[in-house]
Amino acid sequence: MTSLTLGLQNSQFWRHNLMFKSLKLLASSVLLSLSFVIPAANAETVRLAVTDLVGLEELQREFGAFRDKLSEVTGYDIEFTPVTNRTAAVEALRFKQVDFVLTGPAEYVVMQKRADAKVVVGFSRPDYFPVIVTMADSGITNVRDLVGKRVAMGSVGSTSRHLGPIQALADAGISPMEDLELVHTKVPVLWESLKRGDAAAVGMNHTEFRRLRTQEMENGGHQPGAFRVIARGPDLPNDLLMAGSHVSDEMISRLRDGFVNHSDGLINSIVNGGGTDVDKYTGMRFISNIKDSDYNYVRSMYATIGYPEYSDFVGD
Repeated sequence: MTSLTLGLQNSQFWRHNLMFKSLKLLASSVLLSLSFVIPAANAETVRLAVTDLVGLEELQREFGAFRDKLSEVTGYDIEFTPVTNRTAAVEALRFKQVDFVLTGPAEYVVMQKRADAKVVVGFSRPDYFPVIVTMADSGITNVRDLVGKRVAMGSVGSTSRHLGPIQALADAGISPMEDLELVHTKVPVLWESLKRGDAAAVGMNHTEFRRLRTQEMENGGHQPGAFRVIARGPDLPNDLLMAGSHVSDEMISRLRDGFVNHSDGLINSIVNGGGTDVDKYTGMRFISNIKDSDYNYVRSMYATIGYPEYSDFVGD
């Protein structure tokens, strides 16, 4: 056999060997990619609603990054389910149209009463308490000065924009439902009504008050000293991620473990996700040891506004 023949055979042998290795590597790559794709395709879908936001676009803008991170750490396919208002969220949970709802303390009380919902984890917000604000030059220096006057608050049913301010007024010694003319509107509108004198005072949460006061100064408007806080309530209970009664303990446990084991990543996905409504969660922590009795102050708010059916204590 000539050296040329040997060279050709050796060349063919190496080409076939190289082709075999390439095909083997390609097959391994395909199998490896499939191992990642198949679980995602078969992932169980979990439906999530947020009571403060209406519409899929808002949900995506404010909590899209959080949804993606929660999907990553739990292995579930998290799907947004928009709800039109707080009542709709309760009914959606009750009739199994949604699995989990991120909601406030006021809604929690109703969900416990009407939907037998279960707590997954608490969202502890810093400086989360209601305030009653007047203009400093209005001559109104205490709550009793408001009797017979118009007071503007946020949307009906909001913990920190309606129920909390109402209870702060009641705690200060007046009967807000009888002694005041109460009106409800959006926060930017009530803020303007305060400055114009259309409302003698406004009720909102402290975080919003500080933000609006700062914007006012930065935009060349009133200085911070132009506003006076004449009453404030205690720190409010935590916001909550709630699960419907139909959700399995295994699924709840898996989500709760995700919050415990990936706390920092999930918090960053909320506060750095690009939304504006989520500013209230800056500096937050997840809380797992939630007691129903923590929400008794919220139940007293319902009694104050005339809904005693939500004022009963549920349990520990």
